[in-house]
Amino acid sequence: MRSIASRTGRILLAAGLVSLLAACNANKGAPTASLEGYTPDPALKTASASNLTGRVRYACTVTQSRLQSVPEASLARPCGCYAKQTLASLNPAELESYRTTGYFNDSARAKALSALDSCSLPRPA
Repeated sequence: MRSIASRTGRILLAAGLVSLLAACNANKGAPTASLEGYTPDPALKTASASNLTGRVRYACTVTQSRLQSVPEASLARPCGCYAKQTLASLNPAELESYRTTGYFNDSARAKALSALDSCSLPRPA
C-alpha cells in the first residue's frame, strides 16, 4: 500500500508541476515543445473534476512552498484558490487539452497566470 501511495504521489506531483511550470513558461514565451519527453498520466483522461483540482492544488503547493520558502500547509488557501479559479476558467477545449497533454495549452496558461495574480501568489521566474 505504501508504494502505491508513493507512486500516486509522484504521479500527482509530476502532472501538477508540469501544469504549473507550463503556465509559468508563458511569461517567457517558451513554446510547449520545451516539455518534450514528458509523459502525461493516463488517469487524467478520466479524472474527476475534484481530482483535477487536487492535482493542480498539490502542484501549486509544492512549487510555491519552494519558491517562497514557506511550509506547504501555509499555502492551502491560496493554492486552493488558484486551482479552483484556473480550472473553472478553462473552456472545454482547454480542459481536454490538459487531460490529453498533462499541461496547460497557451490560452489556459494565460488563465493560470491570471489566477496566480488573483490569488496573491507570486509567478515563478
